Amino acid sequence: MVGMSRAELLELPAVIDLVTAGKALGIGRTRAFELVRCGQFPVPVLRVGSTWRVPTAPLLGMLGVTTNFPAG
Repeated sequence: MVGMSRAELLELPAVIDLVTAGKALGIGRTRAFELVRCGQFPVPVLRVGSTWRVPTAPLLGMLGVTTNFPAG
C-alpha cells in the first residue's frame, strides 16, 4: 500500500479515522485494525464509541512532517 504525499498529510484534519492513518503509514486496513487490537499501532489511538480515531499531530511527528509555519 502506498502512503500519502506531504501535501495530503498537511491537509488532514486534527483527528482522522484508523484507515486514513494506516494509509498515511503505508499500512492496509486489516493490518491497522490488527495492530490496534494488539496495542501495537505506532501512534496513539482513541476509542470513540465503536470507532477508532487517531490524532494527526503525533502521526505527522512520527512521519517527520512539519508545517514550517514562520515564527510569529
